[in-house]
Amino acid sequence: MPRVIFVTPDGTRTEVEGVAGDSVMATAIAHDIVGIVAECGGSMMCATCHCYVEDAWSARIGQRSDGEEEMLESAACEVRDTSRLSCQITLSSDLDGLVVHLPDAQT
Repeated sequence: MPRVIFVTPDGTRTEVEGVAGDSVMATAIAHDIVGIVAECGGSMMCATCHCYVEDAWSARIGQRSDGEEEMLESAACEVRDTSRLSCQITLSSDLDGLVVHLPDAQT
């Protein structure tokens, strides 16, 4: 089971176990992670699951899709090179230990 480490803006780290094939967003919701709102439920229709992937993991998760780029334009917080929609990151054994940082706000 791939582990995901969520880091809040104040530096608090919460490590949870996910399920391969689930999204990072679904994992956050299943574990009541504060900071992932997911208003659209993962259909890439909002940017309320915005996160920052730690640099070391960027190559493993791949690039943003064009649709993801568009949605991030409406993110409530600064969009960075490491910004992703957590609904678009699918967990696998290759992502065991993935570290994602949460923005200050989602809406």
